[in-house]
Amino acid sequence: MCKWPVAVRWALLTTVSLVLGMALRGCGLPAGFLLGPMVVAIALSVAGGAVGIPRLPFQLAQAVIGCLIARTITLPILAEIGAEWPVFVGGVFSVIAVSLIIGWLLTRWQVLPGPTAIWGVSPGAAVAMTLISSAYGADQRLVAFMQYTRVVIVASAASILAAILAPATGAGGSESWWPSSWPGLGGTLLVVAAGFAVARLLRTPAGPLLVAIVIAALAQDLLGLKLELPLPLLAASFAVVGWGIGMRFTRATLLHALRALPAVIVSILILILVCGGIAFLLVIFAGVGPLTAYLATSPGGADTVAIIASSTHVDVAYIMAMQLARFFAVMLTGPFFARLLTRWSGYEVADER
Repeated sequence: MCKWPVAVRWALLTTVSLVLGMALRGCGLPAGFLLGPMVVAIALSVAGGAVGIPRLPFQLAQAVIGCLIARTITLPILAEIGAEWPVFVGGVFSVIAVSLIIGWLLTRWQVLPGPTAIWGVSPGAAVAMTLISSAYGADQRLVAFMQYTRVVIVASAASILAAILAPATGAGGSESWWPSSWPGLGGTLLVVAAGFAVARLLRTPAGPLLVAIVIAALAQDLLGLKLELPLPLLAASFAVVGWGIGMRFTRATLLHALRALPAVIVSILILILVCGGIAFLLVIFAGVGPLTAYLATSPGGADTVAIIASSTHVDVAYIMAMQLARFFAVMLTGPFFARLLTRWSGYEVADER
């Protein structure tokens, strides 16, 4: 396949990515437009047909995803966090503590090297954790493998539980193919450009993603900008990120990921069970509804949880507030704990080489 013309490889990559992405999306997986292209890119790369993903589109795609995350940072959700901060602190850091212990054990038992295991089990937005991880010494490919294996398992478990405990409302969380406000779309694209430009100046890890989150949240909550992210824009952004990650896979990396798969699945199941226990404590001591508590503590992707929550009779604001609080807690504490636990596990010297 390495002898195929680049144009043919690009055509194959885009066509199969579109088909697989739409198929996964049709199966109810919110990250389908990222997972599909990532799987296709891995297959091409391992088969010797890798193509180069330009840095500019990859960084702009990060900024678009930053706007997607920022849409959840609304004033009502921030007020919810402030009003019940002791409960949120307990719930958020309990889940983080469990994930750190599991990550440390995976590192200690040499299932995965260094900070890769720590970032791989971090219960934040999967795409954000994947993009940030490489700046702190983790193998982005294996982090993506762990994160999206967890997303698939957790999304399936949460969907089944939601179907059992609460009837669907039919609200759904699907994106629109066209923007409801063209000025809003223009403003959103300006935010994307601003996030990209500022990140280039600051040169921070995963800069376009993080800077866009801040700028978009401020524009939304203080200036009243309605962030418009039509499905084609999101799909293209997810695809570019998926390609960027997938094209870095080699046969050795893929084999390593497959060998680690059983341990990764067991760790995910343990994390789900422990989070269920934390949700039970919220029900008993904080008076939160069972399904609301479970979705709030669920270690899956925030976008997956949001879609499940919006289609059932639960407190969506409470769920997204807990997910958002945990996302920022992981971003703030992740680098410190990754370095600390890597040092404790005895992998620091190996990683630095």
